[in-house]
Amino acid sequence: MYFCFLMIMDPNKAHYVAATAIIVKDGKYLIVKRSEKEKAFPGLWTVPGGKLELNDYSKKPKDTEDCWYNIFENLIKREVMEETKLNVKNIKYLTSLSFIRPDNVPTIVVSFFADHDSGEVDLNNELVDHAWVDLKEAKKFELIGGIYEELEMLDNFLKNNYFNEWKNK
Repeated sequence: MYFCFLMIMDPNKAHYVAATAIIVKDGKYLIVKRSEKEKAFPGLWTVPGGKLELNDYSKKPKDTEDCWYNIFENLIKREVMEETKLNVKNIKYLTSLSFIRPDNVPTIVVSFFADHDSGEVDLNNELVDHAWVDLKEAKKFELIGGIYEELEMLDNFLKNNYFNEWKNK
């Protein structure tokens, strides 16, 4: 006897999950410009990152009997490599956020920072430009809302060894 199950997802619980990384090299931060073809934030400047995919962990051996670890760290390594051809190391948590995409998909983003390890920037077709900037230079770019504040948070941490949490405007 065969059974057929229909799984109906609760739309209040379905989200994209993504991670981004501010890459640090020689005191500067990598920012990248999104293609005009992107659904969310076309043509704006941001930092590398992307959506978590089931294959990011499900086809790999589990780290314990039940779980996979370092999911976001591995996602950052994959996305940064796919988007920029850079290798990163020392991945650390910065902050998190959520937004609703133009196609009405709720999205959770976990923001990290990482040190440049190796490689030269070679962008994929989702990105059209890049720049290594300090905090002052970043103000000259049309950044996605919140990216400058994330750069400020990281800059403060790197210079003063103190994290400021996100503050509402």
